[in-house]
Formats: sequence, C-alpha cells, structure tokens
Amino acid sequence: MNPDTLYLLIIVMFFISLIVQGSVSSKFNKYSKVQVSSRLTGMEAASRLLQNAGLHDVKIERIHGTLSDHYDPTSKTLRLSEAVYDSDSIAAVSVATHEAGHAIQHAEGYQPLMLRNSSVFMVNFGSKLSWPIFFLGLILGFAPLVHVGIALYVLIVLFTLITLPVEFNASNRAMHLMTANGIMAESEKPMASSVLSAAAMTYVVSAVSAILQLLRLIAIARGGRRRD
Repeated sequence: MNPDTLYLLIIVMFFISLIVQGSVSSKFNKYSKVQVSSRLTGMEAASRLLQNAGLHDVKIERIHGTLSDHYDPTSKTLRLSEAVYDSDSIAAVSVATHEAGHAIQHAEGYQPLMLRNSSVFMVNFGSKLSWPIFFLGLILGFAPLVHVGIALYVLIVLFTLITLPVEFNASNRAMHLMTANGIMAESEKPMASSVLSAAAMTYVVSAVSAILQLLRLIAIARGGRRRD
C-alpha cells in the first residue's frame, strides 16, 4: 500500500474518531438524565467498590473538565470530573466504576496495566521525538535516523494496543461489580454498557489510526530508499 492511500485512510479514521467522540458525548449526555436506582453518586459508587475490594488507601478527588476522569496509579488517586463525582446518573456511575476498575487492576497487579504504566515514559519520549527524528533522517538521507524514528513510533502503537485489554477489562469489571455491589439493577446494565462501549471504541479507533500511521512511515521510508 502506498503512502498516499495510507494517508487517505488516516484521514478517514480521523473523521471516524470525531464520530466516535460524538457518540461518547451523546451517550453520556443521554444517560446523565437517567437516575440510577441506588441513588448513589459517582463518587459514592466508586468508593463502595474500592472499600469492598479492600482498597482503603485509594483517594477520590473531584477535578474540572468534561470526561476527564482517570485513575492515577502513581499517587493511588481516582480523579472524577464534576459531572461524574456529584451525579447519581447511570452515566456518572458507569464512568466512576470503570475508573475504580483501574484501581482494582492496579491493586491486583493486572499485567497489561502494569506494562502500560511502566511504558509511559518511553511512549511520551517517542511521541515527542519520533516524527522529528524520522523526517531529519529523510532530509539528511541517513537511514539509521529514519529507523530510529520508526522504532520510536512503534512504541506508540504498542501502547495503544496494550491499552485495549486494560480498558475493556476495566469496563467488564465495572459491569459485574455494579450489580454485585448493589449499585445498579440488572435492568439498568444495558444503559451502562452503552456508555462504556462507546467510550471503549475511542481506544479501538486510536489503535487503528496509530497502526495506519506506522505503516505510512514505513511506506515513506521505503519510497525514499528506492529514490536513492
């Protein structure tokens, strides 16, 4: 496949990612208007899961931003956006328990999560330098630099692939634990699943986009060698 075709596919994936992001916002907004039967807020639901899992050292903090929720393993802190922390909606509880799922993964030493956490530094390094090194190598006609740029981008691709089982597993845990801990009724699970599935698709699109970009780099490098 030539670089132009790959570039076109990357553009297509970009628009798909916009659609997926819109779907996430749509699902979240829709089920933000539906109150969970337990009447627990996102913070209370996450706290119940953590306490029942014996994780008494994980803090829960309110943060600004829209869908900025995340678990920070370095400080063992669950950070929930205001729309999730204070809300007792299906959407808020789903997101909060998903993030609590990451904290439980961390406590259990879930291997994909541990691998992802240990690779963050190298991935950040690669994301900043892969493209500059790649194009510098092309400009100078110095193949080793081109290869280094590609190798650094491979780290990004691997990170997106490792992220997939981490996110899907956290969602599966949330779906099971919400009902097992009396947070959500069985009849409410399809709504929760709709929210979490839409969010999971963002990671799938990200992984596919990264793979296509890597293939494009390789195709460009090969094209440069043929011209030489």
